[in-house]
Amino acid sequence: MTGPIRVAIVDDHPVFRLGMTGLLESLPGVLVVGQAADADQARATITADVDVVLMDLHLGADSGIELTREILRDHPGVGVLVITMSDDDEAVVAAVRCGARGYLLKTAGPDEVERAIRAVANGEMILGPQVAARAMSTLVSGRTAVRLPFPELSAREREVLDLVARGHDNVAIARRLVLSPKTVRNHVTTILTKLSVSSRPTLIVRAREGGLGGPDPARVTGQA
Repeated sequence: MTGPIRVAIVDDHPVFRLGMTGLLESLPGVLVVGQAADADQARATITADVDVVLMDLHLGADSGIELTREILRDHPGVGVLVITMSDDDEAVVAAVRCGARGYLLKTAGPDEVERAIRAVANGEMILGPQVAARAMSTLVSGRTAVRLPFPELSAREREVLDLVARGHDNVAIARRLVLSPKTVRNHVTTILTKLSVSSRPTLIVRAREGGLGGPDPARVTGQA
């Protein structure tokens, strides 16, 4: 590609964004063109002019998986490089399935980050050494990576959905997760929207079909 590699950083930790910006701006031919702490800021920052997005998977209440899918739907030419603390197989599979071109851990060194950014900008697929080693171990041992249920949801939303599927109402879920009932209600509403489901009973069926919820859930009494 001609011109500098234009990079946007999406991470909810300001110290990480600051440090990563300093690293990238020290690299020849790399230009940081934007930063975002959450999904709303990312939507306002990322355009088709961005070449690579450094994406954390956990953005507070937002899901980096869902945001990656949204970015690639709106700007298919953008390359997403996930850089996160999560090294489990489910997260890697979910990221690749939604279109990410690379996956690094935040323990990666400067050389690894530079190599990954240049590879993703060039249209290549790249996994960090630790992630690649886990993937190879899975292949060699014959294990099948576990599918992350509902990757479009954030970790908190999946937690709420699991409790909904077990039959807990919003008040009970709020007690379990130490949240306010209003926050739980907002989460449930967001989940209904993301999964294109119109009612709580239908949501429970969908969640159980996806593998969430216990075998003998209690009767649901709460409402979204």
